[in-house]
Formats: sequence, C-alpha cells, structure tokens
Amino acid sequence: MQADLQLQNQSQTSAASSRPPSAAQPATTDRNTHPDRSENTSLTVATANVLNLALSNRRYYANQDPYSQRDYDRKMAWLGGRIAALNADILAVQEVWDEAALQDAVKASGLHYHTVIVPGAENDATKGLNGAANTPRVGIVTRLEVEHIESFSEIPLAMQLHVPDIGLQTKFERPPLWATLRMKHGQRVHVLTAHLKSKRPKFLQDVNGQASEDHEDENTLARATLRSLVIRGAEACALRAIVVNVLKRTHEPLIVMGDFNDAPHSVTTQIIAATGEVAYDKGARDTALFNAYESQGEMALKKDVAYSHIHQGSPEVLDQILISEELLRSSRFSIGDVRRVDYFNDHLQEGKDRAKSDHGFVRAVFRIRL
Repeated sequence: MQADLQLQNQSQTSAASSRPPSAAQPATTDRNTHPDRSENTSLTVATANVLNLALSNRRYYANQDPYSQRDYDRKMAWLGGRIAALNADILAVQEVWDEAALQDAVKASGLHYHTVIVPGAENDATKGLNGAANTPRVGIVTRLEVEHIESFSEIPLAMQLHVPDIGLQTKFERPPLWATLRMKHGQRVHVLTAHLKSKRPKFLQDVNGQASEDHEDENTLARATLRSLVIRGAEACALRAIVVNVLKRTHEPLIVMGDFNDAPHSVTTQIIAATGEVAYDKGARDTALFNAYESQGEMALKKDVAYSHIHQGSPEVLDQILISEELLRSSRFSIGDVRRVDYFNDHLQEGKDRAKSDHGFVRAVFRIRL
C-alpha cells in the first residue's frame, strides 16, 4: 500500500529572504496591470515523472529488486541526458526516493542548478535521513532564487472523503510541493508540483501487507478502482484549496505541474483547474488554471504527439502543466504568454526499461515581459 501516514508538513525558507505567508494566508498585491514594455525574456519549465529514482542497492519496494550499480549508472546517464535536453529553468519531478539520486542525475546533465530539493527524501546519515519511506516524493530543480518551499501532507478537514472500506483520507499519498521563486529580473512566480493517486485499483490488505480480498472478482475490482478514484478526488480537492489560497486576490503567476494520473478534461483535473467556471463567471479567472498546451500562441506548432503515457497500447496525457491567467496573452493582468509546449516521449516507444521512465516529459516555454 502506498500510504505515508507519518508525514508531517515540511517547509524550508532561504535565509536571505523573508518567508511569504503560508497557503492559508495568501500574500496580497495591488491589482494593477503590468506596464507595457518592449523588452521580453523567457522562462522554461518542465515536469518529469522519473520512475522510482533511488540510489543503487536501496530497496524501495519489497517486491522490486534494487538497482545494481550498473543499472544506476544507466539511469543516471539517461536521465542526465533528458534533463540536459529539457534545459528548464524550473523542473518539477515526481517519483523520487532519494534526493541524492536526483542530485546525481542533475550532475550527469552537465547543467548548473542552484537548488535540487525533495522534501521527505533527503539523504543525510548523520541526521538519520535515508530517503523516502513507503512512497516516493516530489521535488524541484531550479536555477531561480528560492524564497520559500513548503510540502503539504495533510488534507484539510473540509476536503477529506470517506474511502470505501478504509475510512477518511486525511493525507496526501505523495505530498505536493509549493515553491515561491524569483525570476532573473525580479518577478515572483509560484510553482506547485503534484503527483496524484494513480488509477491502479486499491485492494485491501491485512496487517502484513498481504491481499485480503479476491483480486480476480469483478465486483471487488470495481470497488477497488472506486477507492483509488475517491483518494484522487480528495487529493484534487485539497490541491484546489492550495491553488485558491495562493492565487486569491493576487496577480503573481502560478504554474501547477506534475503527474495528475488523469486527462486534462477529467473531473479530477477540472476540480484543480476550475477552468469551466470562467464561462459563467469572469471573476473566476482570478483563481482558475488553464492548460498550457491549449494556451499556446497562434504560431506554435501543435503536433499530433501530445501524450505522456501509454496504457495498454493507448496514448494518454497524464503529465500536465497548468497556468494562471497571468501567463495568458488574453488576460489584462498578463505578464507573459505560452510560446510552445513540447512532449519528450520518444522513449515510450522503445520498450520497457526501468533505467528510463514510463512517462514522457513535458516542457513549456513562456515569453515574459520585463
């Protein structure tokens, strides 16, 4: 069972900067439009599910063999090459067991980043920190100045849902990560990295972790699938609460990235984004999110390869980049726009190989006005 019931909210703040308010108390800024200036800069972001990124000889799941040193070296070489190809200013990562392994992959890329951090997956033997336990974590790699980082493990009481045969879902299975960053010309940007519950059926287990119900029974399978949906729904509701608290009454851009384990127009994704509300209430744009791929400029090349995962032969988009209205060209509060979105997914056609990833990586390039 992938459930981390011992996690606590974690936060880290750079010593050089004052900590902004928590998600429960959003910062407020003047609702003035950005002055019209002729100069522009760019911001590149990407999201990558790196598939069980762990150190060599470290058993992360009881039913999976650890990476040998050879396996680990292959994974570092492949992932380092992907990080170099993405060349993102902000890289959101999922499925990290060991922060040290992510640091090794970044080093293998040959690129320089100021921050490589995965709360809950730290490796420091002197402090008894041996990576993530029970479930992998999400992290962030960035060149930008970090003002604030906070990991959320608790689902707010109002968002907790009853999971059939299990009880209330009170925690995220993989805590999302909120980072407040400063772009190179001083503009602030918020980034939220998430990895929601998968569609994989959640079967009941006994105290020893053994199956306690018949996996072959069709009715049991349906109920187990429902459990996963309810958990993902609760996490989506809680993530929506974080989004609203970051965006409400501000005009600082927010980028939400990660493995949503559902399609862009699914109910759970739309719980997070609330894009549909904009059609009925223009004021809803203040806290709505928009799909970056669908928000590309008119001249962007929209390829027919926009997928990030293949399930039983069918391509699908699970890994997404959502943006607030400040990154829409049409918004009167716009500070920039989406120039292009790319899917790095060729490896998905190369067969199963745990040295690689079973997800494609998604990158978005923004034009930012100075």
